[in-house]
Amino acid sequence: MTVVPHAVTAGREMVEAAMRAAVERLDPRMRRVAAYHFGWVEADGSAPRGPSGGKALRPAMALLSGRAAGADMARVVPAAVAVEFVHAFSLLHDDVMDNDRMRRHRPAAWTVFGVPAAILAGDALLALAEEVLLDRGTTGAHRAARHIAATTRKLIAGQALDLGFETRTDVSLDECTVMSMDKTAALFACSCSIGAVLAEAPNRLALALSGFGEDLGLAFQLVDDLLGIWGQPEVTGKPVLNDLRSRKKSLPVTAALGAGTPASTRLALLYSQPDPLTEPQLVEAAALIEEAGGRAWAESAADARIAAAEARLAEADIPGDVREEFLAVARFVTHRDN
Repeated sequence: MTVVPHAVTAGREMVEAAMRAAVERLDPRMRRVAAYHFGWVEADGSAPRGPSGGKALRPAMALLSGRAAGADMARVVPAAVAVEFVHAFSLLHDDVMDNDRMRRHRPAAWTVFGVPAAILAGDALLALAEEVLLDRGTTGAHRAARHIAATTRKLIAGQALDLGFETRTDVSLDECTVMSMDKTAALFACSCSIGAVLAEAPNRLALALSGFGEDLGLAFQLVDDLLGIWGQPEVTGKPVLNDLRSRKKSLPVTAALGAGTPASTRLALLYSQPDPLTEPQLVEAAALIEEAGGRAWAESAADARIAAAEARLAEADIPGDVREEFLAVARFVTHRDN
């Protein structure tokens, strides 16, 4: 099991307490769905029977970005809450659109409460993200709220591209990269800078942190795509070969399809067949992606993005201890197993 760095756990209780207080503003039905999604309760409202929450990477980075600007964690907790609410909004909706039945080792919210309730809970959390920020009423709060809104537009654009890919056979690696930048890296960029924005840091600092987060976010997506094919279900919380079962045009898949090898051709035939892929065909598809170089390309690309992120961070004027904690998160992102 991958060791979680201190930066990810520091301030987690403070952020969760603020999240719980904010979720109390929702109506009882939406509050129940949100509490279940965050792992605070079981479907019947009882205490959770085991750990089921996420890694909380985005709120951790938001707190770090506040510290990079010289603010204490308490001052930028609303930024951490906001990015986690936006992330939750995206997951609640994505699970419905992708027909994913499992999330964090238990049934996805839509399978428990129904599709309409899951969609509405995501909408409620998105609105709550803005509200939590604007409660502060400062110039930094208004800038942070605009930052969240612009990021959400990118995230939605990325998801729309991802859905569009499902009906196409000619998705290029450049298009897939743009999709991943919008769908995943944009929220990482926001998370790595929004604390500094809320703390009213100079724009050059926010931009440097945003650039770091963008590269880190794409590295995260590359690793996520690898885990979606070769990850262990007992660790990832999703079925084995999950992304191949839904025939996602993920980065390693797109790289393999565009490699121009005999394995690429055989993979394209599997992906284009009208019937659901059988278990042996799923195993064959994973082997073909590896044979065509998709796995090696994704691993190399993730390493390159982390190197680029570290280079951007080296240019940022931030305290040394904060820099080291950001780098620890970057190492965690590329070496995690879930």
